[in-house]
Amino acid sequence: MLAKHFRVTLLIGHGFRQIFRILVSMPSNDIVFCWFASVYASVALFAARFFGKKTVVVVGGVDVAKEPQLNYGIFLSWWRAPLIRYVLRNADRVLVVDESLRPQVVMRSGYGGKNIEYLPTGSDPAFWKSKGTKRNEILCVAVVLNKKRVQLKGIDTLIEAAKKIPKTKFTLIGVQPEAVSHLNLPDNVRLIEPMLRSDLLKYYQKAKVYCQPSRREGLPNTLCEAMLCECIPVVTDVGGNGNAVGDTGLVVARDDLDALAAALRQALKTSAEKGKRARKRILEEFPQSRRERMLLNILSELTV
Repeated sequence: MLAKHFRVTLLIGHGFRQIFRILVSMPSNDIVFCWFASVYASVALFAARFFGKKTVVVVGGVDVAKEPQLNYGIFLSWWRAPLIRYVLRNADRVLVVDESLRPQVVMRSGYGGKNIEYLPTGSDPAFWKSKGTKRNEILCVAVVLNKKRVQLKGIDTLIEAAKKIPKTKFTLIGVQPEAVSHLNLPDNVRLIEPMLRSDLLKYYQKAKVYCQPSRREGLPNTLCEAMLCECIPVVTDVGGNGNAVGDTGLVVARDDLDALAAALRQALKTSAEKGKRARKRILEEFPQSRRERMLLNILSELTV
């Protein structure tokens, strides 16, 4: 998106080589744009202040999380936390993908938060769209490579819910078999290896219900993509899940197995018209065009 309007130097990597690349690229650019407040973002901000460059940091969730019970969040690290705090307090703009992250930024960093702006992610409705007749199936998409991610994404709760609805097919994309080997997987649950985002389209188009049972979220791209494909959403009340769904689906408390199973049953019985309303909500509240327009406004203000 940025490359449509600016000359962009894209740096993706890790280790000391990445730090060197950040420092070398700094003099020839006007704005530093960091996706996630990270240790690398702190390096970029230190350098940007030295060279007099403007800075933008996007906060997605993990960068302000501190969940000991899930062993999740950068703020659990004693040495990373001060660096992230520096990033959040000193960036020219901190863009949160959901309003639920604003108070977390303020709380973790201990400041007024005057540099924070709400800018949700956007999805392309021309690509993510429904096609054909839906099947009475439930879909969940999450990159789950270990037991920690099973807990974070609520996959254990979803598998238990599947046992309560044995005649309904559940498809879990991105969940590795080894990660759930400690769970008793029922016959109605199918696991599929992680895949390219574009390859998810046909699965969104087939499933009537999409479930996001997470214990922690920002604003999930997969949820918005599924809703654009007219899936009826069933989600836990964490992060931006409820904000995305609005009144077009069902929102249940985190870790409430019975409520999740009941909501899934209800969604399966709901008219397909509910899925059309879900698409309409994403079109109105989270269009890609709005994100692009707002992002350009923010960056234009910084370059004046």
